Amino acid sequence: MKHIAILGSSGSIGTQALDVIRDNPQLFKASVLTVNQNAGVLIQQALEFEPECVVIGDETKYAEVKSALSQTNIQVFAGNAALCEVVQLSSIDIVLTALVGFCGLEPTISAIRAGKHIALANKETLVVAGDLVTALAKQHNVNILPVDSEHSAIFQCLTGEDITDIEKIYLTASGGPFRGRDQSFLKSVTKAEALKHPNWVMGAKITIDSATLMNKGLEVIEAKWLFNLEAEQIDVIVHPQSIVHSIVQFKDGSMKAQMGLPDMKLPIQYALSYPERIKSRFPRFDFLKYSELSFEQADKSTFRNLDLAFMALKKGGNMPCVINAANELVVAEFLKDRIGFLEMSEVIESCMDKIAYISQPSLDDYLETDKESRIYAKELVTDLK
Repeated sequence: MKHIAILGSSGSIGTQALDVIRDNPQLFKASVLTVNQNAGVLIQQALEFEPECVVIGDETKYAEVKSALSQTNIQVFAGNAALCEVVQLSSIDIVLTALVGFCGLEPTISAIRAGKHIALANKETLVVAGDLVTALAKQHNVNILPVDSEHSAIFQCLTGEDITDIEKIYLTASGGPFRGRDQSFLKSVTKAEALKHPNWVMGAKITIDSATLMNKGLEVIEAKWLFNLEAEQIDVIVHPQSIVHSIVQFKDGSMKAQMGLPDMKLPIQYALSYPERIKSRFPRFDFLKYSELSFEQADKSTFRNLDLAFMALKKGGNMPCVINAANELVVAEFLKDRIGFLEMSEVIESCMDKIAYISQPSLDDYLETDKESRIYAKELVTDLK
């Protein structure tokens, strides 16, 4: 029995992780559940899964959750600081970080310091502070198990391989809802159009990131730290069918690809059950239903966020932290109809030019960079109106 802490149990990854746990009660126990604001969902989940404790991020909803669970033995905590405390519980084996954005960094670091293995769905943790996080994981003998479908694919392809034999990896991208469109079209796209992903069901923020290809850019940076690669060893190819989840090319020229239907429960289950594979009831891929699998070059000139991410990776230091913070701000503003689709890239690039570069940042430097980048990005968005 593995005891799991799910940070972000009301989101897309969190709810699918609970599906996996529900299907495998003899293997997994949801011991900690946390949500930011959705008290109703947290209460419902807690009553079903009976965790050791729950955390509601919004402290104003503490009384509601506490009252609803008063007849149970479930401990109730509130506030962001509580996230960093509950992941240290001695009963926890794996922490699934399914939070969205920069807020996942400190709880993940806290869990690593407590010696907990990490199932990482929060790519921003490695984007922002990959050097610190990977060093800590090595120091505390902690596994970082990727949950993103692309990184899970690479991880699976490397089973039994020497990581130094990697020549290149190819992260696949669906291309999002605007694949093949030019900038004249993108200039006027709406929030509703951008939220219509052709293959995956995800939260709003990651869906917009997929539409701009920033999600793939963040994955490129994450891959650098997960697999100890240089920028030149990472490439992105557009694969509209989302069947080949990613590819490893080795120094002898041979390649491995991991394939399957686009279903996030598979990489979630693999991370939770690792190093074992367990049987699932997930739908199976049928080759006869896919007469063609196609691949295209990613259009970095039209979807500039991908190019900006590669630039940030090559510069290093706090630059990936800058683009992540600026991107989180502009996506939130786009979802509020306060900024145009193409203007998001303009603001991110301006932040890269403006925010002071730090070649070897500390955790405090990352925290300050994140804060400054958000403030400056907000000013730029305000000026655009």
